[in-house]
Amino acid sequence: MSNAKTAHQLDARRLLCPLPVIRTQDAIAQLQDGELLTVTSTDPGAKMDIPSWCRINGHEVIEIKEQDYEIIITIQINTQN
Repeated sequence: MSNAKTAHQLDARRLLCPLPVIRTQDAIAQLQDGELLTVTSTDPGAKMDIPSWCRINGHEVIEIKEQDYEIIITIQINTQN
């Protein structure tokens, strides 16, 4: 697919608040506009904290899935803020 966006993975499992958000922020700082980042976390707070951080910083949460004890959040990067 020619219009496929570059997808990156961040393993934030076994990290407790605020580390999943900090690691997400650090990872996003290395990415380009339009790229995707999928964050996998086991911290229940990440389900609200990461989307809140994204809203404040202008990034779009594409999907939030819960699978077993993991929260999987896909974010589209927006550096045009």
